[in-house]
Formats: sequence, C-alpha cells, structure tokens
Amino acid sequence: MTLLTAAILTGLGLGAMYGLIALGFQITYSVCSRVNFAQGSMVMLGAVLGYVFTQRWGLPIWLGYPFALVGCALMGMLVELCLIRPFAIRGNEGWLMATVAGGILLDNAVLFTFGNEPRSLPSPLVETSWQILGTGIYPLQLLIPVVAIALAFGLQLLFRRTRQGRALLAVVQNPEAARLMGINTTMMISGSFALSSMLAGAAGLLIAPLFSVHSDMGTLFGMKAFAVAILGGMTSAWGVMLAGFLYGLVEGMVTSFLGSSWTYIVVFALLIAVLAVKPNGLFGAAKLKKV
Repeated sequence: MTLLTAAILTGLGLGAMYGLIALGFQITYSVCSRVNFAQGSMVMLGAVLGYVFTQRWGLPIWLGYPFALVGCALMGMLVELCLIRPFAIRGNEGWLMATVAGGILLDNAVLFTFGNEPRSLPSPLVETSWQILGTGIYPLQLLIPVVAIALAFGLQLLFRRTRQGRALLAVVQNPEAARLMGINTTMMISGSFALSSMLAGAAGLLIAPLFSVHSDMGTLFGMKAFAVAILGGMTSAWGVMLAGFLYGLVEGMVTSFLGSSWTYIVVFALLIAVLAVKPNGLFGAAKLKKV
C-alpha cells in the first residue's frame, strides 16, 4: 500500500506538470497550427529565472515568480517573432528546426551564464513531509495538481469571459473571418506563444524545488509533454490535461513496480499502441478538410 500510494501521488504531480506544458503546445497549435519545440527550454527558463530573482537578487517569491513568468512570456513572443513568423509568412516548414535550434541555443546560453552546477530552489513546501498512508509526501507534491487544475480553469475563464480571450477563440475558429472583423491575428498568435511559454515557466517553478535547477532540466519534460499533447489530442485542451495525469500515473506505477529502466519502454510502447488505435489522440477530433 505504501508503494502504491507513493506511485499515485508522485504520478499525479508529474502528470500535472506534463499537462501544463502540453497545454502550451495545444494552445499554439489551435491558434496557428504550429508549436514551439523549445517548450522544454521554457520550463528550464522559468526555474532559472525564479532562482535568480529570489536567491541571487533577494526578491520575495510573490514578486520574483511573476517576474520569471513575464520573462518566459517575452521569450515565447521572441521565439514566435524570430523563429516561426519568418517561415510561416513564406509557407515554409523551417520553423520546426528553427525552434529546436532555438531551444538548444537557449539551453547553452543559460549554461554559460548561469553555470552547469545544479542548484536547489528552496521552498517552505519541501522542508517537512507529511505522512499519508505510511508514505512521506511533501506538501508541494499535493499542491502541484491543484495549481495545474486551477490554471486550466483560469484559462477557460480567460477564453470565455474576457475580450482578449474571445478574440483568441475567434482566431482559433476562423483566422480569416477574425481578421476581417478587425482582430489583430498577428498579435493573437504572438500572445498564444507568450501564454504557452508562461505555462511552461509555471511548470518549471513548481517542479524546481523537488529537482535541481540546471540548464538542461527541461529537455525530458518537453519531450514527454509533447507526447502527452499527442496522446490527449491537439484539439482538446481538457483532453491534454487528462492525458497528462494518465501519463504521469502510468510512469509512476511503472517506475515504482518495475524500475526506472522500464519506464520509457513501457510508457512509449503504450503510447504507440494507443495512437495506432486512436490516431487523433484519446480525446482529439479529426480536422475536417474542405474540398
């Protein structure tokens, strides 16, 4: 029971992280049918900026963390402006490799400025553990899924209750009609990448106290989150979040009961099997093609 409880709680925490990052993929794909393959680097950037602002500059968490998220948003807009828009204008798919290269560039820039030594980001939520069914769990591990779900609900409110959110939904449904209605679609696309990067940065800030902060910490998170986005279905926001929790639970179970050496073998084999049966993901819908 102790091992099972630990696997479930750990899986829910990791799944929430994957879901948040994958939600960023889903948002940009819905708006402009493109994604930022440097998304994992945005996870790292959020954690690194949070460390710099709070530990080096001495800012309180309530001020340092929002600054870190703003930094991630600006970087997301820069990626869209420099690495995606020039190719998209010409109808070229070069943005795929450009965003991959941009992530590598960002990782190495942080490596040379921040250093390659892993650092810990202190948090009062990981100082003492709680005993749940005989398993020691940090409060942060319980908070992460709650925060992830709250952010997902917040996005729903943003899209449904604000003018900017409704404009973004209009771009998702019909970009040409939205442009004719006077909506600045270029700004909406840029904003979607800013929002996507903020979600990744938030994931980095949440997970950093449980792991070490270093320049390549986001690589695996980004790869797994993209798998989660495909698994959930790029057209379904809540499907992506649910797929994140499912992926995290399976990973936690496999790691706990079979060992970490089996994790990627089992998880990605299951992913391939699911996509063979459901090519559009568990909750995604096929796009209708107009002839």
